[in-house]
Amino acid sequence: METKANYVAVGVFVMALLLGLVVALLWLTGAQYAQEYAYYQTYFTGSVSGLGTGTSVRYNGIEVGRVNKLNFDQDNPKRVQVVMQIDPKLKIHADSVASIGSLGLTGGSFVEIDGGSKSAPILHPQFWGDMPTIRSKPSTLMQIEQSAPQLINKLNQAADQLNDVLSEKNRQALSDILANLHDTTTVLSERSGEIDATLRNFSAASQKLDSDLNDLHATMGNADKVLGNADKAVLSINQLAGHLDNSIATAQIGQLGADMRRLVDNLAHLSSQLDRQPTQLIFGDRREGYTPK
Repeated sequence: METKANYVAVGVFVMALLLGLVVALLWLTGAQYAQEYAYYQTYFTGSVSGLGTGTSVRYNGIEVGRVNKLNFDQDNPKRVQVVMQIDPKLKIHADSVASIGSLGLTGGSFVEIDGGSKSAPILHPQFWGDMPTIRSKPSTLMQIEQSAPQLINKLNQAADQLNDVLSEKNRQALSDILANLHDTTTVLSERSGEIDATLRNFSAASQKLDSDLNDLHATMGNADKVLGNADKAVLSINQLAGHLDNSIATAQIGQLGADMRRLVDNLAHLSSQLDRQPTQLIFGDRREGYTPK
């Protein structure tokens, strides 16, 4: 019994040792694997044609990792989960955006990650648990595909409008305009000599007009001087008239004073006569005078 117990203890010990060795190897391998890559995920709506396991992942145009696997989103069949293994030293910000890029029209596809802003928080990948999710946006081809119906509709509208412009009536009107334009240019070409002569005459007339305007400016300057002298003469005449008015007024006042004095003297003389002989002034002198014989 003791021998069997020793064998059991040895077996348990060996099994525990092997289990610990396996756990240590797994831990070392996982730590090394975790240090080699950081895992992120993103979701694309619609077709992810061109993507596959091992597809390049780029950060601002620089290759930083690979696509690890592609899965269908269990909650939304229209979306595809893309798991990416990326350089763990790379710091991806929360506002970074992933999209599907293409190397030209016939080149391969890759996942392009926009760097985001410096102020945004950083996504921290974890060895266990959910992977951090990078936001996504439709690729350029997807955007073109989504806007294709609207573009085709606008092209159809433009074609209809072009057909309206190029109707038979408008084409005939355009033909008439071109014919009239041709006739006009023909007439101008035939009368180019007359047009040149007219332009030369117009140039000469313009020069003559400039000369006449210069003379007119000089004449206006002289007229301004004459008007200035006339203003001075009128001012002098006004001053002389003022002096004459003053002189005439003074003479009239003197004459009026003399008349007033004579009137006062006459009234005084009349008053004196009334005092001395009032009857004689009223009834006259009735005494008979001496008549010589």
